[in-house]
Amino acid sequence: MHNNRVPSETWSIAELAAEYDVTLRTIRFYEDRGLLTPERRGTVRVYHARDKVRLGLVLRGKRLGFSLDEIAKIVDMYDAEPGEEGQLVYLLDQITHRRSELEQRRRDIDETLQELSAVQARCQADLETLRSREAASS
Repeated sequence: MHNNRVPSETWSIAELAAEYDVTLRTIRFYEDRGLLTPERRGTVRVYHARDKVRLGLVLRGKRLGFSLDEIAKIVDMYDAEPGEEGQLVYLLDQITHRRSELEQRRRDIDETLQELSAVQARCQADLETLRSREAASS
């Protein structure tokens, strides 16, 4: 008898840790927080595509500076099934709020980068002035 079922890809905790360059402890911590829900086969954790996507979202959220509680809301929104009107309105409101926060962070980062460039240019000019004075006095 031929089995036409396509096996779903799975990952071990070690494979996920290696792929995302995080520790096993980090993955277990996210699991304890309910952000990841691997299948258990005895004592072995088996991670499915959903867990892999969620881990990527969690790590991106951390890089963007979100707290784990904020990340949990975002990840749950990404994962949620469309529901009743009130739920969808709430979700759209949350998306608008998150988008606004991220746009403000982008403006802050751009401004900080411009300020750093100005300070860097000033320091470079001062360094060149000092070096030319030292060379002239030698």
